[in-house]
Amino acid sequence: MRRGTSAWVGADRRGFLKALAVAGLPVASADKKIWADEKAAKPQVPIRTITKGPKAHWFGYYDKLQFDSSGRYVLGMAVDFESRPPTPSDVIELGMVDLQDGDAWIKIGETSAWCWQQGCMLQWLPGSDSKVIFNTRLEGHYGSVIQDVETGQQQILERPVYTVSPTGKTAMSVNFARLGVLRPGYGYEGIVDPYGQQKVTDRDGIYRLDLETGEHQLVISLARMLDIAPQDSMKESLHWFNHLLFNPSGDRFIFLHRWRRDLSSPWKTRMLTAKPDGSDIHVVADHDMVSHFIWKNPRQILAWSREPEIGSRFFLYDDQSGKQEVVGDGILKVDGHCTYSPDGQWICTDTYPGRDNLHHLYLFRPADNQRIELGTFFQPEAVRGKPHRCDLHPGWSRDGKTLCIDSMMSGQRQMILIDVSQYTT
Repeated sequence: MRRGTSAWVGADRRGFLKALAVAGLPVASADKKIWADEKAAKPQVPIRTITKGPKAHWFGYYDKLQFDSSGRYVLGMAVDFESRPPTPSDVIELGMVDLQDGDAWIKIGETSAWCWQQGCMLQWLPGSDSKVIFNTRLEGHYGSVIQDVETGQQQILERPVYTVSPTGKTAMSVNFARLGVLRPGYGYEGIVDPYGQQKVTDRDGIYRLDLETGEHQLVISLARMLDIAPQDSMKESLHWFNHLLFNPSGDRFIFLHRWRRDLSSPWKTRMLTAKPDGSDIHVVADHDMVSHFIWKNPRQILAWSREPEIGSRFFLYDDQSGKQEVVGDGILKVDGHCTYSPDGQWICTDTYPGRDNLHHLYLFRPADNQRIELGTFFQPEAVRGKPHRCDLHPGWSRDGKTLCIDSMMSGQRQMILIDVSQYTT
């Protein structure tokens, strides 16, 4: 069986090693614990590794279009190191995997505006069959590029993107230099934040970017947050925005407002929504902790957060109404990168590794509370909890039959397809 065909990874060590060889992965590593621990990986569904060394490959965050409209091409990034945070001089390669041509890697570009957790925001441009968008470094500031992968034609934009609307015509942006200082692993290195000496400012925040004309404007300032349900802990704190995401209809977006006393203190978080022009701001969750989230539909948000007298759970929030309900109570017990299948019937989520250094990957069906463990995936101890860790970040194909994850189960960061069609179709 050649690389590019499906392989089963079984529970026994011999089957595990054999499947790695079939998938084109090395069966030796500097981290011997991978092979010493028979629990290193136990997926219960067909998996297929679609990238290979010598370079490490990954896609990053789970809330962007990684699969093209045909399902043939899968976007990813490649770099020749993975054991440290990036420096301003580190350039990554951008490419796509051809699933119908032996998983061939096709280079489409490069960038020096990137981080480990979210890459360069590489994604297929909604509404296009051949265009991608990603962030880049321009003269003295960050911007973005819309590129046609067939013709190579590019459009340069003067602002970077964080989230792109479902129409592909609008994006929301933040200051990635500030993010790089206040939330290492999510911002970029190499450009000095012009507002870095200010804990809060009315000249920086969330920007709206017109992807057709390139016009952009500040729509929600950091200072504005101090006028919306302010808390005492916000005084004299460093403020920033993180994790922006358009809803499926494109008429509202989520953003997290975070603040911390200084760089050594823990941060507090609240989740808000607004219209793309910055108006009609609504506080959805305001009890100091909100982590991963996803829109279920244009009006409902699934988020791991904390609510008084309940604690930390996955909550389904109704935007603007104040209604909420617990999802998977007693079944989905920990935070994870959560997404809905394209038909909305299934939730996929993962876990951070525990003391056994294993990520767990689950499907969950809210209609009948059915949870399916798809597998466990090893991550080396050396990167656990670090900005350059490798989270699974599972993302759906557009037909809902396949997931793509990033994993270091072979000892190197690579992209893996997981066939879940037996459950979702």
